[in-house]
Amino acid sequence: MNDNEFKDKDTIEGRQKEEKQGPKSSSGGGRTSAFAQILNGDFLTKEFVINNLNFIFFIMLLLLLVVGKGYYGKQLSKDIDTAQKRLDEMTADFVEIKANMEASTRRYRLVQRLAPKGLVESEDSIKVIKIKIVNEN
Repeated sequence: MNDNEFKDKDTIEGRQKEEKQGPKSSSGGGRTSAFAQILNGDFLTKEFVINNLNFIFFIMLLLLLVVGKGYYGKQLSKDIDTAQKRLDEMTADFVEIKANMEASTRRYRLVQRLAPKGLVESEDSIKVIKIKIVNEN
């Protein structure tokens, strides 16, 4: 090359960068792998990502909803467990109160409690009165 020739600065800098970087890998045809682009963050500058930002934000919204649904499910499960424990306690209280009431309202106990008031148990058997209805037709 002649020293008096015009030299393009961009071309010279490009050659110098290539020489510093060394030979490119032959596996990707000069392109870095998608995984490496994701790790480097290079994929964010691509035109594809910029054109599909709405879709990416939609996917992020869906991911947030999935996470929120998980927390909501855990809270619901916890509330159900709490309600079940309260129900079990109330059922136990009900059974206990019912047993006490049945014990206190037994026939012989009622007779004992009503004796001071002058009420006594009937000794006669119960009589049933049956009425026959005759149709006048």
